[in-house]
Amino acid sequence: MFESAEIGHAIDDDTFDAAVPALREALLEAQFELQQQKRFPVIILINGIEGAGKGETVKLLNEWMDPRLIEVRTFDQQTDEELARPPAWRYWRMLPAKGRMGIFFGNWYSQMLQGRVHGLFKDPRLDQAIAGAERLEKMLCDEGALIFKFWFHLSKKQMKARLKALADDPLHSWRISPLDWQQSQTYDKFVKYGERVLRRTSRDYAPWHVIEGADANYRSLAVGKILLEGLQSALKRSEVNPQEVSAAPLGTPVDQLNLLDSLDLSHRLDKKDYEEQLITEQARLSGLMRDKRMRRHALIAVFEGNDAAGKGGAIRRVAAALDPRQYNIVPIAAPTEEERAQPYLWRFWRHIPARGKFTVFDRSWYGRVLVERIEGFCKPADWLRAYGEINDFEEQLADSGVIVVKFWLAIDKDTQMARFQEREEIPFKRFKITEDDWRNRDKWDAYRSAVGDMVDRTSTEIAPWTLVEANDKRWARVKVLRTINRALEEAFEKSDKQAKKRKD
Repeated sequence: MFESAEIGHAIDDDTFDAAVPALREALLEAQFELQQQKRFPVIILINGIEGAGKGETVKLLNEWMDPRLIEVRTFDQQTDEELARPPAWRYWRMLPAKGRMGIFFGNWYSQMLQGRVHGLFKDPRLDQAIAGAERLEKMLCDEGALIFKFWFHLSKKQMKARLKALADDPLHSWRISPLDWQQSQTYDKFVKYGERVLRRTSRDYAPWHVIEGADANYRSLAVGKILLEGLQSALKRSEVNPQEVSAAPLGTPVDQLNLLDSLDLSHRLDKKDYEEQLITEQARLSGLMRDKRMRRHALIAVFEGNDAAGKGGAIRRVAAALDPRQYNIVPIAAPTEEERAQPYLWRFWRHIPARGKFTVFDRSWYGRVLVERIEGFCKPADWLRAYGEINDFEEQLADSGVIVVKFWLAIDKDTQMARFQEREEIPFKRFKITEDDWRNRDKWDAYRSAVGDMVDRTSTEIAPWTLVEANDKRWARVKVLRTINRALEEAFEKSDKQAKKRKD
């Protein structure tokens, strides 16, 4: 795979100097058009052999283009803030917005390669990381991102010669880092696993480009031309990632029976039982959140449901059991301009809680397969692939110790009408009712069908849905609290068993 990057590519200075002005002008024009259109972000991943000119090439790109529109990110040792969250969190929060370019050093490929080369994990874990990188990049490209992946290469002989030359030069010896010397000792392993990663992750939507790094002129022109051609091609397309769905997306139902029809909405709690059970479950939650085992976990509760189903009241009863410093409530409305400039899941990744903390999402990432699907705010291809993206997202959370609890609060149509009318009649509740609520009611059956599809495709062992009978608010609030408590207790029991197994 690296043979062509070890044959001695070289460009003389005269040829290089003659080519740079036109290349630089074209890159600036493409960068300006990218910024003007704001249709997609550009993500550039920098990987490869130490000493192969990665830093020098990126420095030159910043000189050739407008550095104000380029964000260079370096992911070195994980910070305490990053260690307290899922691994992908550190990358999601740094993604460039549409119209901008982000250059990532020490990205997800660097992390998996260093971990495998130094024996921190075995091949199965590397394969999992490779699959995760593929899913992440496919998701980003499906959201419109343009990804360039560069592997800067040197042969073993070239690397040793470059390190020796730098070490013997008093003016440049400082450029050699401990990582450079370390990689010179592990070169064969690094190239072996690097070849495996490139082979498995070079795809039509995000191919790898192997650049011989021995000659500065060659590598600079090669990288510059690849960027220019990719940018120009993407800017000419009407859509960065045109999508079509030709078949009936999920099939046409043969009857009107829906998952929500299986719920017994007649469940009730009288006031006395409600108050007793509410206090019991709130005290139980308070104790579980203070349990020392919570330090190994974070908690996320997702609240979805019909309009006027009582999500706000249920959330308030959960919050009442806790110290405000322990939790954060994130209300999800229509995306802002900043959020629309990023991939769909970005707005949720940035709110993932650290270990020991609790985040409540009042509506969530499920908006893509509910309101966006029904209202036509996204294409069928977008909401259809969202099921898989959401399952992958929640699996990443679970693998990092995050407990995900998801609620759909269900009411019948008559109950919703009664609550709508009550809201209109009571002055301090009028703010709760909007024209959108009435308009959504007209699409009741479409939403019920979408909820059934959502539960069928995203209720998993690691993050199951809990359907809450919410015609009676008291019943719903107690069931929500009890479900959260059970999820915490089951997670603690599971982690205790894992800890005991490790000791044995």
